[in-house]
Amino acid sequence: MKKIYLICCLAVFCGIAGGISFFLIRDANAAIPANVSLINQNGESYNFGKDKTKVKLIEFIYTHCPDICPTTTQKMVDLKKDLVKSGVFGKDIEFITITIDPYRDTPEILQVYMKGFGINNDNHWMFLTGEKKNIKRDQNNINQVTDALQFQYKDPGNGQFVHSTFIYLVDQNNKFTAKFPMGKGFNKQEVYDKIMKRIR
Repeated sequence: MKKIYLICCLAVFCGIAGGISFFLIRDANAAIPANVSLINQNGESYNFGKDKTKVKLIEFIYTHCPDICPTTTQKMVDLKKDLVKSGVFGKDIEFITITIDPYRDTPEILQVYMKGFGINNDNHWMFLTGEKKNIKRDQNNINQVTDALQFQYKDPGNGQFVHSTFIYLVDQNNKFTAKFPMGKGFNKQEVYDKIMKRIR
């Protein structure tokens, strides 16, 4: 009886360990495909494989979001101030916000969203969406990024998306390095420390 109990415990332990290992390996190997291109808030093309000099903090939003998206963006605004003071923002780290609702979130709408948070329209914080005439292709490109980072989302039909609640840090080669909670769980100091450790 004891032998059977030990075998069962060992099987459960191996199953749990295997599951944890799977997720750790999956995250460690996650990377955004270099050929993915979207358009930014100015209607200009942005390619993920073009600039391999900066670490990127990636946020997924939709501008009609009533709570967690704007809360996260505001916390990133506060984080940006600390990174600017340290002299690394725009030089070693850039922010990228990607809409999961490119049909409604046009470049013009993204500019309005930016202004609401006092975000400068420069090349250091990109807001990415799809091009209207190629919206199906660009929706697929957005999905390539979300799939690579294991960010899940769904529109239940009312325009209020259900989505994962993480933002992601990727290295200069767009490879996943860390993820952090969105919204109230976003710890500015933790994210700042992780960024500084990555770029030093």
